[in-house]
Amino acid sequence: MRIRSSIIFTVLAIVLFGINLTAQKLWTLEECIEFAFENNIEIKQSILSVNSADRDVLQSKLGLAPSLNANTSHSFGWGRSFDESANRYASKNTQQTYFSVNSQVTLFNGLQLINNVRQKQFDYLAEKYNSDKIRNDMSLNVAAAYLRILFTIELANNAQRQVDISKEQIDRTSKQVEAGAVAQGALYDIQAQGASDDANLVNAKNNVLLAYLDLMQLLDLESNTEFDIDKPELDIIGTPTLLPADMIYNKSVMIMPEIKRAEYRLESANKGLSIVKGMRSPRIYANGSYATNFSDQIKQSYIPGQPGYDIMIPFGDQFDQNRNGMLSLGLSIPIFNGYQVSTNIKKSKIYYEAVNLELESEKLMLRKNIESAYADAIAAYQTFIARQKSVASFKESFKYTEEKFNVGMVNSTDYNVVKIQLANAESDLASSKFDYIFKTKILDFYLGKSLSLGDIANVIEK
Repeated sequence: MRIRSSIIFTVLAIVLFGINLTAQKLWTLEECIEFAFENNIEIKQSILSVNSADRDVLQSKLGLAPSLNANTSHSFGWGRSFDESANRYASKNTQQTYFSVNSQVTLFNGLQLINNVRQKQFDYLAEKYNSDKIRNDMSLNVAAAYLRILFTIELANNAQRQVDISKEQIDRTSKQVEAGAVAQGALYDIQAQGASDDANLVNAKNNVLLAYLDLMQLLDLESNTEFDIDKPELDIIGTPTLLPADMIYNKSVMIMPEIKRAEYRLESANKGLSIVKGMRSPRIYANGSYATNFSDQIKQSYIPGQPGYDIMIPFGDQFDQNRNGMLSLGLSIPIFNGYQVSTNIKKSKIYYEAVNLELESEKLMLRKNIESAYADAIAAYQTFIARQKSVASFKESFKYTEEKFNVGMVNSTDYNVVKIQLANAESDLASSKFDYIFKTKILDFYLGKSLSLGDIANVIEK
């Protein structure tokens, strides 16, 4: 708790005191989102997963190529061994060198290698769209935090106006008490309300600081970073022009990364099923090898008295003379392996159905979210219009009550009640306004539009 309090105090010092904000960079919503894309750890981790999946695609393609391996060895021997040249056992030291190159290629195995390549490609695309989904979630979280700052600032401005009104009224009432026009108790009531307004202002400023802190933490910025946001005037000046929910869904289902991710996971599961089915197929393969060797026991002649008797054939000559190669075709037919292939096929079918249900679930969730966001946007706009009228009415009521209070026709209790009602109405209006703005931004998001606040005040008046 002490740590959080110190962080809040630091942010307070940055935002409200000690920094010339006019010369400080003001972050727009777009800049905050872009900064999160570039610096958020979760997004970076998702990019690494995409790169890893890309390596898997390359590896699956390289798996189609023939294998090629080289082997070499040199051995020393000593002790009793059979001497073929003398046709007897003898104790002596020996040396041998062996070298070979081997290659194998699968010619056919039920298209398992081809299907593996395609599966890895689908896995890569699924991982890519998963990364896009994380980016989308981050952009919505940043937009919500950004709007919350603007919302709390508006509430703080409303609280400041109530404090100013209370101060003016306290000064006016004090003069009336001195003149004997108003009872001392009325001043006490107004001062008490003024103290309550001061407390509300402090609370509103704290909420601003917490909103800033939430956004900074979302961007992984340190609390001592100089940070402030651009504060555009967000006024709703016209009726909403929203596409029907079904039209938004038809567009969204084609572009949302969570749907694409589920679709490619389904394609990957289908290829996985094909790979397992391919295990029932015979495997045709080819092998090739090339080898040679050297031994210090190979002589030019083993017959006593003949030229070259007991003279070792040179290393280079042996490597040339002892060359040998081999090329073979093989056929491997699976007959019985404890029903492993059948079991794997059944499990792959179950997995395919599970992934298919996951896709249907993602589509259903998307449709519900869009329908809810659409209904919320319409309701938020209607609430905003109603609260606009309410604020206008309470302003007139407060103006009338204040005039009557100033001439002693209304007591301080009634005055404070109307003043509180006006403050609550203004807070409710701000809440409905930012709720509507956020809901419309969500609908724009589902249509594939980038999150921006530049068009909020550009609604065509009907």
